[in-house]
Amino acid sequence: MSKPVSESTTAAREADEYMMRAKTAAGIFSQYDQEKVDAIVRAAFMAGLSKRCELARAAVEETGMGNYFDKVLKNTLATLLVYESIRHEKTVGVISEDRLTGVTEVAEPLGVILGVTPVTNPTSTVMFKILLALKTRNSIIISPNSKAFNCSVAAARTLYEAATAAGAPEDCVVWLDRSDRELSREIMAHPGLALILATGGASLVHAAYSSGTPALGVGPGNVPVYVDRTADASLLVDSVMLSKTFDNGTICASEQSIVIQESCFENIVSAFVARGAYRCSPEETRALQAVAIDAEKQMMSVAVIGQPVDKIAKLAGLKVPAGTRLLLVEPGGIGPDYPLSREKLSPILALYRVADDREGISLCIDLLHFGGIGHTAAVFSNNEKTIADFADAVNAGRILVNQPTSHGAVGCIFNTVPCSLTLGCGTGGRNITTDNVTAAHLINRKRVLRRRPNYRFLNLSPELLDSTVRTAEDVEQAYTRNH
Repeated sequence: MSKPVSESTTAAREADEYMMRAKTAAGIFSQYDQEKVDAIVRAAFMAGLSKRCELARAAVEETGMGNYFDKVLKNTLATLLVYESIRHEKTVGVISEDRLTGVTEVAEPLGVILGVTPVTNPTSTVMFKILLALKTRNSIIISPNSKAFNCSVAAARTLYEAATAAGAPEDCVVWLDRSDRELSREIMAHPGLALILATGGASLVHAAYSSGTPALGVGPGNVPVYVDRTADASLLVDSVMLSKTFDNGTICASEQSIVIQESCFENIVSAFVARGAYRCSPEETRALQAVAIDAEKQMMSVAVIGQPVDKIAKLAGLKVPAGTRLLLVEPGGIGPDYPLSREKLSPILALYRVADDREGISLCIDLLHFGGIGHTAAVFSNNEKTIADFADAVNAGRILVNQPTSHGAVGCIFNTVPCSLTLGCGTGGRNITTDNVTAAHLINRKRVLRRRPNYRFLNLSPELLDSTVRTAEDVEQAYTRNH
């Protein structure tokens, strides 16, 4: 009688099958020229854009997070703006050449990429990652979040069918047939995998970086915004209301805390209230804290992530005016004893008051170190010294000046950085880059180096071989004496 096949053995076999399909496609894809690649990318982008509404509705219905109209905008961003960002980029053959230095760069695809996608931005992230993979002639395996599986697969299928109709190789986009942690781990560690593009919670990103496969992941966001007395109050409030309420706060770059100078604190809070925010009392803040933060796990509760204000208020037993769009709380401090100082992917915003720039910048640094180091921070000011001091002191990959952080961090809307749904957090966030990840990160750059002799080094002075020449000054003199 044969022994039963273990779960891990079954997962390993399945991982081999997925990898074989994707690797075969990658081999064929690597032979395509730029013109053919660009035609495929355009076809995929057009298909995703045309299904933006259908996919948005599917995402909201399946996940119960966010709202339909903002999900449509996210899908538009992930197709139209991403496409506009990468459409003219050279990703095949010679991509740069400098005759003076003799350095030529040649693009080479990575091979097979694993795209791990989140529940908060499922369809948009899937389409974003597929477009980058197609543009760089890589095949991609999509591993969707279990709570957004069907809508994620629908997004992947939409782009895949359009890409293959335009001439892309079969299996250039593959998606897992189920959400399975064991299977995902096997693929992450598979020797045939070139790169993991991981978007999701901290444990998922940690698993990607621990797999032994090169990975581009993102750290959590706990975005602080510093506001000094020179800030344009209307611009600030309008920007934050736009950004923090967007898709019910599900973007990790959304504002989590506003740090305001004492001299303008009450005026700014009043402006928020006038635009649809509700200022919670200390008692209401405690009630909200109990439902918004999971005390045992020390993280935000899934019950509030991406939920509208009225639902969150009902959970907390709060009575708020009809039409309220944002809940304002004053945690009173930062750290485990002040749970609402954490990341809150929902329309809940923490407020802090400070005396001056020094205290405000220091408090923003503390907020980042409590869960968002390396990610994103913002400053609203018309004082260039304040902006410079903030930028110099704060450890964030994106420091946004006078703009909404959700829209500003992804790029291409309020600034000119590449549009991306994968935002690197640098070594502070345990990532390898602080960039907005784009197509340029999914190619290997081969460098063809033509002979350009450094005669200063080749014609070394005999004195440099003399062991008595020891100090840096002596070496420099000997090196330059005859040149």
